Amino acid sequence: MIARVEPLTTARALRGPFDYLAPDGVVVGSLLRVPFGRQELTGVVVGLSETTEVPAEKLVTPKRVLPQSVPAEMVALATWVAAEYCSTTARGLSLVTPPGGAAARPVFWAELRRAPAEGDRLTDRQRTLLDDLARTGPRAAGTDLPALRRLEGKGLVALHQRARRTTLTHDAVGARTTTPPPLTGEQTAALAEIETALAQDHPERLLLHGVTGSGKTEVYLRAAATALARGRTAIILVPEIALTPQIVTRFVDRFGDTVAVLHSKLTAAERRDEWHRLRTGEARVCVGPRSAVFAPLDGVGLIVVDEEHDPSYKHEGDPRYDARRVAAKRAQDAGALLLCGSATPRPESYRALRRLRLSRRVDGQHPPPVRTIDMRGTETALHPDTVDALAASRKSIVLLNRRGWSNFVDCRTCGHAWMCPNCDVALVLHRAGGYLACHHCGHRERVPQRCTECGSMSVARHGTGTEQLEHDLEQIGLPTFRLDADVRDPGAALRAFERADRGVLVGTQMVAKGHDFPDVTLGVVVDADATLRFPDFRAEERTFALVAQLAGRAGRGEAGGKVLVQTLAPDAPSIAAAVHHDADGFLAGELARREALRYPPFATLIKFVCSAEQAAPAMAAATALAEHLRSSGVPGDVLGPAPLFRLRERERAQLIVKAAERRPAVVAAGAAVATVAADKAHKGVAFSVDVDPQ
Repeated sequence: MIARVEPLTTARALRGPFDYLAPDGVVVGSLLRVPFGRQELTGVVVGLSETTEVPAEKLVTPKRVLPQSVPAEMVALATWVAAEYCSTTARGLSLVTPPGGAAARPVFWAELRRAPAEGDRLTDRQRTLLDDLARTGPRAAGTDLPALRRLEGKGLVALHQRARRTTLTHDAVGARTTTPPPLTGEQTAALAEIETALAQDHPERLLLHGVTGSGKTEVYLRAAATALARGRTAIILVPEIALTPQIVTRFVDRFGDTVAVLHSKLTAAERRDEWHRLRTGEARVCVGPRSAVFAPLDGVGLIVVDEEHDPSYKHEGDPRYDARRVAAKRAQDAGALLLCGSATPRPESYRALRRLRLSRRVDGQHPPPVRTIDMRGTETALHPDTVDALAASRKSIVLLNRRGWSNFVDCRTCGHAWMCPNCDVALVLHRAGGYLACHHCGHRERVPQRCTECGSMSVARHGTGTEQLEHDLEQIGLPTFRLDADVRDPGAALRAFERADRGVLVGTQMVAKGHDFPDVTLGVVVDADATLRFPDFRAEERTFALVAQLAGRAGRGEAGGKVLVQTLAPDAPSIAAAVHHDADGFLAGELARREALRYPPFATLIKFVCSAEQAAPAMAAATALAEHLRSSGVPGDVLGPAPLFRLRERERAQLIVKAAERRPAVVAAGAAVATVAADKAHKGVAFSVDVDPQ
């Protein structure tokens, strides 16, 4: 018997699979250690055959068969992902193989031994850890082990080694309950439709279009319970695990140890344990961000994509897959129900999926009134009316989708601006850390005291970021909690805001994602039209979603609430629609615009980026790609090539294919890259293909 093996290597030019003599018991999905040239690599069996074109004397036997294996259906899914996103089979398979290199390591749990006394000298982080232990009880030490060891040395914490790892710590924000709440009439009707679909062999894909606070999560929980009762398993996808702790905790509380969590914040050993629990059937529900779509579950009956509008479902690395599309493919192959949910669904989903509506909040409250504040002629970041409203509110959420202190720094005397040496972008000022930073490559340098070009002391800061806004709010006496990508522990920031008697949660779009704080009575969007200035056909969609999602965070309690939207474009269609909570009107207009301009969902976009140390080779490779695509008759328009800004010391050029027929365009794209990349004239050029770029 011949085993057809795909070695797990990142080389794009390597085309497998390769034939080996099959050891006894090997099946599709078996993991092998195989000799490959002068190396020994891990490979995945992608097929078995009785015959081979390789001479018998050249066939070798794998070194060993590894104990773990990949379900055969996941091998097929990985192969589809590689083809769908113009990647290699090996890179596709890397998404479904078990986490490697995780040898058994001791696992420690921490519990509170005593409350801190006045004489205990503690950092803010240590006090937060003690507060969490007092509130939640014993929990896994995880990445906090070094800090907890120091607390153990002070006699405040006890650490115990446990034989079995667990990732399901109860440190989420919000109250928990294992008793299902009563359903509203709309929830009952939606659930009935979902249960009917779950009983079908090939159910229709559904979109749960529900306003924020309408109880979508409870519908997901009931749907998962139905799937489990039918002997099936369930995958629940969420945008970002660190920012959506409530849904994770609710699933754990409802289904207990049958839930596994997969996400990048776990240690390698924890990921391996969770993967094994899913593979063996010990866990039957998987909750996690986009990579959880590859959970090794058998008999999947339900795949939920929560907040399906969120762009974080698109993977940035190769293969650049979209977890929403992969979920649809996996559901189709497994005969499972795909259930997408959002208050602000994408136009693509709104058009393609049958809609179930939740038009009212479960608490009976109406959506909060939204008022636009025209910022034309106002030079401060916050309008005086906004400041007054914040001062009068017990708890508020303020969204500004720019982190740092200032957008850029320049010299008022000579005009010199501080730019990243690796990328063609301005450096952002982070005053608290005392540095300028590039948000693309991570380059940092000290804040200048004088101009490096002319020596002037007149160094100016422009624009406002979340760090400066946090400072300004604190200056007017408001307790402020910041949540953005610079905050090391988003969960701690959310818990601190929840426990506070009053305060303001200020941050980037993170503050608009899935949080449920009943005592928040005011939401503020600062510079709401910023995304409208981006050269992106999705700019209107993203602006609408950002404003509407933030509006949904306010007024969830008995006190009600309101939302203020600061903007320089109060009449923009997306902002006007969000102000009136008119998702249907916005989506109808957006679909009409996209159809006229031939943008998704009425076309498929494929983006190619060629990068090199110098601009000329990058542009030459992009030109060769464009010529190959045009001569091969790709079914669509080839736009470009055009220069793209330098990134991480690499010059770049790009082109885009806009095609009416997806599959032929993807095939042509993959063939073009394979041909041009193999040409020695383009040695040293890196090629990137992004199907459905975000």
